[in-house]
Amino acid sequence: MSLPLSFAPALSSPSLLAPPVYAALREWPGAAEIRVAAIDPALSDTGAFCERYGVAPEESANCVVIAGRRGGETSYAACMVAATTRADVNGLVRRHMGVRKASFGPVDEVTALTGMEYGGITPIGLPGQWAVLVDADVAKLGNAVIGSGIRGSKLWLPGRLLAELPGAEVLPRLGV
Repeated sequence: MSLPLSFAPALSSPSLLAPPVYAALREWPGAAEIRVAAIDPALSDTGAFCERYGVAPEESANCVVIAGRRGGETSYAACMVAATTRADVNGLVRRHMGVRKASFGPVDEVTALTGMEYGGITPIGLPGQWAVLVDADVAKLGNAVIGSGIRGSKLWLPGRLLAELPGAEVLPRLGV
């Protein structure tokens, strides 16, 4: 049985957003098109969320944070890929970042740097120097379901808005 979702304009519900997400939305023209819905935090993981709330996995996108290393420097990229795919970390992402080694960012480090909860990380409100890579198929979604920065809610927005985030780059075949 699916649980009902109650949507509200994201900016009208700051308690459903991580503080950096709310701050970024307040400055972003696309924010007026974004909705938020409270969910059970225990159901934040994509598979459990989609099943319990009746959302098609094809409408969901995951934000995967990649840490790239070259020399003694670490850089980060947030990769938005369809929930039905995985980010091409050791191929496309590594080459695009220009790093020798790329791997999933350590949870403690990523949550500390973003001010977001693991399982709710979103590309909205990330540190400014981070790359935001968006799979071309995700950018084409009519509505995409993504994290809100916390486990207790999800954002709904047109996929094209992800491509319009500051610093965002659309990459074909980012998700494999």
